[in-house]
Amino acid sequence: MPAFAAPTTLSGTHVRLEPLHASHAADLQEAVRDGELWQLWYTAIPSPQGMAAEITRRLDLQAKGSMCPFAVIDPATNQAVGMTTYMNIDAANRRVEIGSTWYRQSVQRSPLNTEAKRLLLAHAFEQLNCIAVEFRTHFFNQQSRRAIERLGAKLDGVLRSHQINPHPLGAGALRDTCVYSIIASEWPNVKTHLDYQLARVRA
Repeated sequence: MPAFAAPTTLSGTHVRLEPLHASHAADLQEAVRDGELWQLWYTAIPSPQGMAAEITRRLDLQAKGSMCPFAVIDPATNQAVGMTTYMNIDAANRRVEIGSTWYRQSVQRSPLNTEAKRLLLAHAFEQLNCIAVEFRTHFFNQQSRRAIERLGAKLDGVLRSHQINPHPLGAGALRDTCVYSIIASEWPNVKTHLDYQLARVRA
């Protein structure tokens, strides 16, 4: 039986999402050094030394059917500049979460993220026939929360004391997780909104 969210390549003008592979490790090690992203205490981003293990972890989850990981490629350089995934895949209820996403600092707040989410959402709603797509982030990750809200996702609620933070800088702290979603009936308006944002970049 084929996987609900099978590996595939999604291409746009500003970004290409391709199935994550061990060969992306060198690019991703370089990418994560841009801004020393693994130092952020409120999120879980692999260090350069931990990148190969993180790729293996994501591919293991893919083999189990709970994740479909992508390398985020900048078409201008053909280099991997980050990672993103469909995760917590619930095939029976046709739901996925878009998460475990990070980008090198130099491409943050660029059209790359908007288009990457546009591609993932379109594939989820139009090819996978999802009922809902979810996003989760740390309560204190204001940059992530603003980015999710700019997509048009709505806050479902906050899971208080949801997880114990494993990061050395916040070890033992309890994480409040903000849960957002876009449901199928909202997708046409969200798509129009994202296309408008991307058209402004091209204008």
